[in-house]
Amino acid sequence: MTVSFEVLTMGRVGVDIYPLQVGVGLCDVETFGKYLGGSATNVAVAAARHGRRAAVITRTGDDPFGRFVHRALLGYGVDDRFVTPVAGLPTPVTFCEIFPPDDFPLYFYRFPKAPDLEIGPDELDLDAIRSAGVFWVTGTGLSAEPSRSATLAALHARGRRGPTVLDLDYRPMFWPSREEARRWVREALAHVTVAVGNLDECETAVAERDPSAAAKALRDLGVDLAVVKQGPRGVLAVDGTGAVEVPPVPVDVVNGLGAGDAFGGALCHGLLAGWPPARVMRFANAAGAIVASRLACSDAMPTTAEVEELL
Repeated sequence: MTVSFEVLTMGRVGVDIYPLQVGVGLCDVETFGKYLGGSATNVAVAAARHGRRAAVITRTGDDPFGRFVHRALLGYGVDDRFVTPVAGLPTPVTFCEIFPPDDFPLYFYRFPKAPDLEIGPDELDLDAIRSAGVFWVTGTGLSAEPSRSATLAALHARGRRGPTVLDLDYRPMFWPSREEARRWVREALAHVTVAVGNLDECETAVAERDPSAAAKALRDLGVDLAVVKQGPRGVLAVDGTGAVEVPPVPVDVVNGLGAGDAFGGALCHGLLAGWPPARVMRFANAAGAIVASRLACSDAMPTTAEVEELL
């Protein structure tokens, strides 16, 4: 019997190893904290914090960090049934440096290949993908095979049933070129109803960096809702009813790395609630701001009550 999830994500997972000293380079950091990480995984955690039944489709190494991923997911209330091990590949780890308010270099250790890029089409539960309230995939999942074919197969099977989100999620180190990323992202865009990305990710997807032009280009490719993150200018959302622009929520930034994933989980919550775009964007913006004011990503995801209190 297929379990119907309110939010089902697919993509990257790993372990974030974050310094406990702020404003210090990795060569001088003395202590670290270990946290669940990976964009698609964090979005599922964020959605679960809003009370949504959430699961993630991903793969880990068959190692202690892989076991940590399962334990952490269950601790956050995220179903781990679609998280499977890959023999011979280590669970990825990611280090960062924290230089507030806007410098957070990331160092991905996904060698020789990340297990989450070994998701194959034949292991997908297509019924779960079709029945999910929101289905969320990422640009990184398109960067290598067999994950690329699995992501596209999942989108084909989904058939735009309900909100189907592509997080543009462009990481240059995962691609041979921006042009190659654009090719596959544009193919995926034909099968989603919502696209979310910052200005650089929008430029990768549609060769437009101006927010309004990028949103129009995404809409012209068939996306119902285009969400363009503009950094200090806030967020622009455009759908068939028009455009809304929401300013950022001012906070003292500690670590901005998890803010986008908090935004994503809150976006899923708002879409499921049927809120109008302006309310969804305000709520998601505030969720992202809360995480930016905290150290970790997954551990920092706010509850609905915390977001409403900030608003």
